[in-house]
Amino acid sequence: MTALASQTARNGHWQSTELASSPAPECFARNCYLDRTHGIDAAKLLPGEYHVSTRDILQVTVLGSCVAACIRDTRLGMGGMNHFMLPDAEAADSSFGGARYGTYAMEVLINHLLKLGARRENLEAKVFGGGNVLPGLTQANVGHKNAEFVLRFLATEHLRVAARDLGDVHPRKVYYFPATGRALVKRLNVMHNTTLIERETDYRRKLVQAPAGGDIELF
Repeated sequence: MTALASQTARNGHWQSTELASSPAPECFARNCYLDRTHGIDAAKLLPGEYHVSTRDILQVTVLGSCVAACIRDTRLGMGGMNHFMLPDAEAADSSFGGARYGTYAMEVLINHLLKLGARRENLEAKVFGGGNVLPGLTQANVGHKNAEFVLRFLATEHLRVAARDLGDVHPRKVYYFPATGRALVKRLNVMHNTTLIERETDYRRKLVQAPAGGDIELF
């Protein structure tokens, strides 16, 4: 099987060089490094990014109102993670068809896995996030809408949900090992800075200004 990317070590970090055939490389995770705690290469996902790997690797993200879907082929031992949020107008829309950006984010991840040889019947998902953490959005409950969307999407696509940790009011840090399917979740009861809130607020603003992207064909 063709490797997804090549790695180059620089000052203890490694950088991912995407293949030209990788779908939607503009949202592929850019922050790749050596995680010394787990002794493994890792990719840290920011809002709007995703990462897929055929190797034994760690995928990490911090979630507030956003949701991350971790999807893997249980037989091939490869998988990936995304990190997304619905735009405000779509998050407030209760219809499934209205959540175009969320659908795009899920399809990009699944389509990439299928292009690398995964089979739909072997896919399992673990989903996290959707906390009600952004100030001023209590009534809209964007986190709940994100969580509701991802579960509905997976049910519609008949993909098994092996684990979930959604909702509540706490941010989460998620560690996912796609080779084995192991997931570790740390709830962040105390936020020492506003980085997460600022990052998600800026992400929401960009979603309103930019289109979701082109159609993705699911195999």
